[in-house]
Amino acid sequence: MKRRHALMATGAAGALILGGLAFATLPASAAATGCSIAYKVQSEWPGGFTANLAITNLGSPVRGWTATFGFPNSDQKVTNGWSATWTQSGTEVSAASLDWNQSLDTGKSISIGFTGAWKGANPEPASFALNGVTCTGSATSPTPTPTPPGGSGGPAPKLKVSGNKIVTADEKQYRLLGVDRSSGEFACVQGKGLWDSGPVDQASVDAMKTWNIHAVRVPLNEECWLGINGSPSGATYQQGVKDYVNLLVANGITPILDLHWTRGAYTNGPDWHCKDATATCQKPMPDAQYAPQFWTGVANAFKGDDAVVFDLFNEPYPEVASNWDKTLGWTCWRDGGTCTGLPYETAGMQDLVDAVRATGATNVLMLGGLEWANDMREWLTYKPTDPLNNLAASWHSYSFNACATESCWDSQVAPLAQQVPVVIGEFGQDNCGFDYMQRLVDWADAHNMGYLAWTWNPWGCSTGAVLIKDWAGTPEPGIGEGLKAHLISQDPYTTP
Repeated sequence: MKRRHALMATGAAGALILGGLAFATLPASAAATGCSIAYKVQSEWPGGFTANLAITNLGSPVRGWTATFGFPNSDQKVTNGWSATWTQSGTEVSAASLDWNQSLDTGKSISIGFTGAWKGANPEPASFALNGVTCTGSATSPTPTPTPPGGSGGPAPKLKVSGNKIVTADEKQYRLLGVDRSSGEFACVQGKGLWDSGPVDQASVDAMKTWNIHAVRVPLNEECWLGINGSPSGATYQQGVKDYVNLLVANGITPILDLHWTRGAYTNGPDWHCKDATATCQKPMPDAQYAPQFWTGVANAFKGDDAVVFDLFNEPYPEVASNWDKTLGWTCWRDGGTCTGLPYETAGMQDLVDAVRATGATNVLMLGGLEWANDMREWLTYKPTDPLNNLAASWHSYSFNACATESCWDSQVAPLAQQVPVVIGEFGQDNCGFDYMQRLVDWADAHNMGYLAWTWNPWGCSTGAVLIKDWAGTPEPGIGEGLKAHLISQDPYTTP
């Protein structure tokens, strides 16, 4: 997630039309959960009816809720609703809170309702849930953090690709579930040190563990790693990265090292684009001069440790320089060289794969697609050759992207996930809610994908994509609370 995302947004906040069952936010520090939902048919006539739901929160206060239930018959439909955003997929129904009624304190109730249609019979639903918690009429303790096989406290597992899954050394499927921890890509070239004054110590990792975070994507800067520019740079920068990676691995968290900012003057870029030739912004493609050197250095530093994953280049968009010619864009993506519209020599994904493998490193490699890693349609067609066949696709999904609906995910991403592992390397939405992100993680869970939310940095959530209020891991309302609750419910070893 970069500042260009906000500039590209055109009011496309994620629509609340769900393609499947969705649950909204749970409280960040819930002491208990529980609810009661009373369903009552107010009136009924041949083929139609109205019903009310009286929702009572018996657990800790929530800010943002979704009530869910399933109709017993396939011909029962919600046709219109009030006091919530009503959606239906098959027999599953969701009712999401509105701005004016999203706060539901302990013991408080709210009434919502809808007009429906039916054929044959109109039985009442048998079970209801609030924010994913089945409503039994009593409060219970929160779901404990899942413990991976072998107990807690062990190091992150060594990983490899097997078919369309990322697996451990003993062939257990493992999903990369966690967050992005930004600043390593920009702080050094902006005079802010390496981590923008944020901690990378045991306490900071412990805060992540309270969210059940099992993977952290760490963006990096090629000039700082190579000692070309910035402070710290060179050996000091490299050691700082190594220390953080080792800390994460020791705590059972998979580090994903991402080449984020690179060199390359893009003078013909859009007005919003940073045109500096140095690595002070995001470029359409990595440069051939230094990017392979960067990956040679990183691969040499971490080869032999397959608990570390490499994300070869953050968000390619070479097709923009070629006037949105996707064929030219994908060719540039794979082969590099002299690409249409780019005045610098580029390194293609094949160049970067080759640079890593030439060192003897066997780490899993993630590769993003076109259109800022949101367009994955031709990824398989242009997939680079890897002698180890250890490649995963890195897909980015924000509420303002072109592919931001379940129908698009089903048609463009799901087929890819049947062939290779897909990891959502970044995701978020352009406000501080969690509705789009909830839809996405529910869909990703159903398709066995890992995902990493942008961003674990306390920058203040005013336009979205900021998860925490402080380095202690206090979640931002909505976006942070929702993600924390969802991660706590997930086990990376469990196939959904």
